[in-house]
Amino acid sequence: MDWNKAFEPLIAQYRGKRHPLDYQNRYQLVVMVVLSARDSDKHINALAPALFAAFPTMADLARATPEALTPYIDSVTGWDRKVGFLLSLAQAVGADDAIPTTMAGLVKLSGVGRKSANVILRESKLPAEGIIVDLHVVRVAPRLGIAVGDNPEKIEKQMMAVLDRETWGEAGMAVSFLGREICRPTRPNCGACVMNPVCGFEGKTPVSR
Repeated sequence: MDWNKAFEPLIAQYRGKRHPLDYQNRYQLVVMVVLSARDSDKHINALAPALFAAFPTMADLARATPEALTPYIDSVTGWDRKVGFLLSLAQAVGADDAIPTTMAGLVKLSGVGRKSANVILRESKLPAEGIIVDLHVVRVAPRLGIAVGDNPEKIEKQMMAVLDRETWGEAGMAVSFLGREICRPTRPNCGACVMNPVCGFEGKTPVSR
C-alpha cells in the first residue's frame, strides 16, 4: 500500500482546518491543549473566556496561585493535577513569546506530551516533528490499516514510517477530523468517506466510486 498516495484525498479534504479548540493565540493554545487532555474540546472552549479574562497572558498565569486558578478549571477532568501543570509551565516559560517552538522544548513543559506538542506545532504552523495521535486517531488509524494496536506512541511511529515527513503536520489532524465527523465509533458513515477505497475496516460499507 502506498499510504502517501492513499492519504492524498484525506489531506486535501482537511488541509489547514483549524483545531476545534477555540484559541486566540499560542498562549491560549498551550493552556487549552493541556486542559483538554481526557476532557472535551467543547468543555474547554466554554470555560476559556473566563479563564483568559482572569489570566490574559503567560506572565499573568505565572503569578497566579493555585487558589486563584482553581475556580476557573475545577470542572475539568484531572483539574487538581492540571492546576500544578499550568502554574509550573507558566513559571518555566514566563512570557508568551518564550513558548518553545520545537518538540524537544515543548515536551519539557509540565502537562505537555508528544500528542499535545504535535498539536501546538501544527496549529502554530511550525515544522512537524511527529504526527498527532489523539483518541480519534487511535480508533481510526487501525480501522484504515495504516497502524495496528491502541498505543498512541506506537501508532505514531507506524504512521511516521510510511508517510512522507512533509505530510506529518496534516496527516494526524486529518485522521482526527475523519474520526470526529465520519468514522464515528459506531455506525461510521462509510459512504461519505474518501478513504473507503483503501480502508481495511471489516465493518465498512463498500462504496463504488
